[in-house]
Amino acid sequence: MPAFSKEKFKEIQEQEEIIKILHRHWFDILVQFIPIFLAAFFLIFSLIFFPNYFPELKTDNFFKMFLFAESLFAIFIWMYGFFIWIDYYFDIWIITSERIVNIEQKGLFVRSMSEVKYSRIQDVTAEEKGVIPTMLDYGDVFIQTAAEKERFVFRKVPGPYELKDMIMKMQKEQVEEETNELGEMIREEIHKKIM
Repeated sequence: MPAFSKEKFKEIQEQEEIIKILHRHWFDILVQFIPIFLAAFFLIFSLIFFPNYFPELKTDNFFKMFLFAESLFAIFIWMYGFFIWIDYYFDIWIITSERIVNIEQKGLFVRSMSEVKYSRIQDVTAEEKGVIPTMLDYGDVFIQTAAEKERFVFRKVPGPYELKDMIMKMQKEQVEEETNELGEMIREEIHKKIM
C-alpha cells in the first residue's frame, strides 16, 4: 500500500487530514492472478516435457520456433499480470476528515479522480456477497450522493460494515458542524440588524 502524505497527495487542504487509505482486498488480486499462475505452470511444464514427447521439437528449426512461441507466451503472461497489478495498486479510496476521494485506474494510461464531501452523502450501504467474502470480511460499499457523480462504489474493500459506520459518523459530524456554523452566522446577522 502506498504511503500517502500531504506531500504526495497534492489535492489535500491544510486543515484536512488523511484518516484511511483503502485498496481492494488481497483476495481479489489473488483470484485475478490464478489464471496467470496456471499459465506460468503450463509454460514451464511445456518447456520441460514437450521436447521429450515431441522429438521433432529437438531439431534446430522447430526448437527455435518453439522457444520463440514460449517466449512470446511468457511476455503475454507478464503483461497481463502487470496490468492486473497496476489496476489493483492504483485503485485507491482516500478517506479524509473533509471528504472521500476515489482514484480509479482505467487501463494503463487512464485514471479518473472524483471526490465527495460528507455533507453531500445521502446514504451508505455495505454489502458482502458469498461465503468467501463473508469469511474474509470484504465486500462493496455504496455511497449515494447529491453530487455530480451520484454513486461512489468501494469495490471489494476489507471491513465494509466498519467502513460504512465510519463514513456515516463522519457525515453526521460534518452536517452538524455546518448546521452550527450556519446557525452562528444567522445569529450574527440578527445581532447586527438589532444593533
